[in-house]
Amino acid sequence: MIQAAGASVWHGSLFGDDELAPLFSEAALVERFGAFEMALTRALGAHGLVEPVLAEAALAGMRDFVPDADAMCRAMATDGVPVPAYVRQLKAAAGDAAKAIHVGATSQDLVDTATAMALRDASGVLAGRIEAVLSALGDLDARFGTHTLTGRTRMQAALPMTVSDRLSAWSTPVSGSLDRLGPVRDDVAQLQFGGPVGLGPDVLGEAGPAIAGAMAAELGLRLPARPWHTDRSAFVAFGNWLSMITGALGKIGQDVALMAQQGIDEIELSAGGTSSAMPHKRNPVLAEKLVTLARFNAVQIGGLHQTLVHEQERSGSAWMLEWMILPPMVEAAGRALIDADAMLRLVKGMGRPG
Repeated sequence: MIQAAGASVWHGSLFGDDELAPLFSEAALVERFGAFEMALTRALGAHGLVEPVLAEAALAGMRDFVPDADAMCRAMATDGVPVPAYVRQLKAAAGDAAKAIHVGATSQDLVDTATAMALRDASGVLAGRIEAVLSALGDLDARFGTHTLTGRTRMQAALPMTVSDRLSAWSTPVSGSLDRLGPVRDDVAQLQFGGPVGLGPDVLGEAGPAIAGAMAAELGLRLPARPWHTDRSAFVAFGNWLSMITGALGKIGQDVALMAQQGIDEIELSAGGTSSAMPHKRNPVLAEKLVTLARFNAVQIGGLHQTLVHEQERSGSAWMLEWMILPPMVEAAGRALIDADAMLRLVKGMGRPG
């Protein structure tokens, strides 16, 4: 997994993403736990389920609350989830105002909402990087589009084509992924407020739906028609999208590696990796990484689909598997986009002038 490899400086320099990885860090998740709890308490006070004065006292305490991360880590080994320890600490710090905290909520509500917010925020970063890749492809088309290439099918020379033809085959799937990102992001960016057994905010009575609506608005999330404790389709769809974008970039990487072969020489890169034994080599490392990252994300899809199988009203095992798979997939997609943009901007020549 990318996160495990990220513990190594060497592997981190190859596969890590310093902008996206922090979105899934413990610090970021705890910050979102606090945002969830504050939104809930504020809505409870506004709709009369707790005394407004008590709600304000709880909110004041939450603003200054700093959890004991080491204690949360120790408790997670037993609880299997960080929320129980977090909520115990939060309530202890609130004193008498603890009655206004975590009312009607459960651990999964905090973890799922925090993850949904992370994926929403990652989407903005990924969208910007896709646009950069498309811009780089457009620049190549403007520079070399009229040059000719030998079209190849099944690794054999076929018919002449233009560089523009190949660039179109590269850019179309990338552009399609950008078009699909909006709906996938909107689907995943949803509040989770199912309560202990997934019955939803109705457990809070008539004011429950309004409370959930206020929370969703404050957190910048969509309010789903019903809780999704056991419906993981939005997260799985996001993972599928991640694999599709890395797959599109992997195709570009594979083509570039083949075009750069000595004797083929259909593309010239201004830089490449060196060899310890053969100084004449210039290895297409960025192109190779794109293939690796595409294959990494593709391998995760089978595991991610396993997370769809939740027993009864909540699964522990399927839920944990999701945590292991989704963040590294996001990081892999992010790094692939960085590398694709860098590789495309190293191109000094493509094809043969007409």
